[in-house]
Amino acid sequence: MSRRSKPAAWLAISSLVLTSTFWSACNVGPTYKKPAVDVPGAYKELEPLAGWKTARPNDAVLRGKWWETFNDPHLSQLEEKLNISNQNIAAAAAAFAAARAMVREARSQYFPSLNAGPAITKERTPLPVAIKPGATFTEYSATADASWEPDLWGRVRNSVKAAAFAAQLSAADLENVRLSSQAELAADYFQLRGQDALKQLFDSTVAAYQDALSMTRALYESGLDSDESVASAEAQLKAAQAQDINLGVLRAQYEHAIAVLVGQPASQFSVPIEVLKPGPPAIPVGLPSELLERRPDIAAAERAVAQANAEIGVAKAAYYPNVTLGATGGFASTVVTSLFSWPSRLWSLGASAAETVFDAGLRKATVKQSQAVYDQTVANYRETVLTAFEQVEDNLATLRILSEALEEQDSAVKAAERNLDDASTRYRAGLDPYLNVITAQTTLLTAQQAAESFRIQQMVASVQLIKAVGGGWDQSSLPSPKEVAGKE
Repeated sequence: MSRRSKPAAWLAISSLVLTSTFWSACNVGPTYKKPAVDVPGAYKELEPLAGWKTARPNDAVLRGKWWETFNDPHLSQLEEKLNISNQNIAAAAAAFAAARAMVREARSQYFPSLNAGPAITKERTPLPVAIKPGATFTEYSATADASWEPDLWGRVRNSVKAAAFAAQLSAADLENVRLSSQAELAADYFQLRGQDALKQLFDSTVAAYQDALSMTRALYESGLDSDESVASAEAQLKAAQAQDINLGVLRAQYEHAIAVLVGQPASQFSVPIEVLKPGPPAIPVGLPSELLERRPDIAAAERAVAQANAEIGVAKAAYYPNVTLGATGGFASTVVTSLFSWPSRLWSLGASAAETVFDAGLRKATVKQSQAVYDQTVANYRETVLTAFEQVEDNLATLRILSEALEEQDSAVKAAERNLDDASTRYRAGLDPYLNVITAQTTLLTAQQAAESFRIQQMVASVQLIKAVGGGWDQSSLPSPKEVAGKE
């Protein structure tokens, strides 16, 4: 570039930079608005409590380590291990780290790119030039070039926004995986404890059946009863023993499932036997309007909507021309000792613009696709909200109804115990056959099994209700776009 054209070039570049700065406020993407959803004023299933109670109003929200609500030290210990060693959580954390890196990748487009290019070139000149024709010579060069594409239409800004929203979505997914794993562990734990309670029940039942068999044999040997009664007592005892042993299958499976959740090989993990503690704690469910702020899956679905909205802006920016500013500077010489001398300097400045004239409807189709994806994410978000309210209502109803059922079942157990006492007394007195005792024993065992089953369901439903209201998470824990773009 000649000295005469230098002022004009600088003027053109300066004007273009100022124009770029002016247009940097231009953004062709749509403004994001959080989709509206219908939120009920109250939970329907909280009205007919019928003996089951929720937490007091001043305990309206679960905080932090929600499992401590159950006041079970062993469960708390397992949950702490899960938060450290669970592989699903580790995978989700790695996905979040990758999403954060993508934000920084998108932000790099705000800045010019600079490249250095030292080179040594061996050349031969076939035509008459300053150097002897046909001579071979070596050229040395050390240059650097810079290029920058100003974000005139918001393509980069929307790309950064989309990446930041995607990172927030990944952060919410991480918390959702964490909450799901924590709830799965607690549910498996209470199922295991339920098997321990059933084992205790069957152990005591087997002992009672053994005593009944001993009594029947004594009466048979005394000539007061028949061998048929002895055989019936033996058959009932063996059947109870078989059921007692079979309980170990489910317990082992729950124990192995817990081992996987806490990141340990099943062969090296065990949970000591302990009977299920009766009665779930009072669980704070809060207001329906709070649910939108407390569930990580709802937060993830809403961030997906924001990401899709930003992607529309990226697609629309393709309609406008791309402007690129470029500059090159450095040194070149055929003599290495004079490479960095002032006469060996070289430089260039320039600007270029590119606009797609014909693309057979590609940009239009891309915008329509982005808008359709946005509509899809809005529908997914609203469906997630509806599902969340459904899950809360389901578990509230389950707990309320189980409370009523368990009250009736406990009464049935007491009645069955009285019936067995009466049948045993009449049998020993010789008034009734042993068949009446067997019938009463079977009735009692069935009633006791049902009561334990209801208690297990109660504890699992309590865990599921806590999960349904978001555990101890809150949307304020979600990292901001600035935080996800920062260094880890």
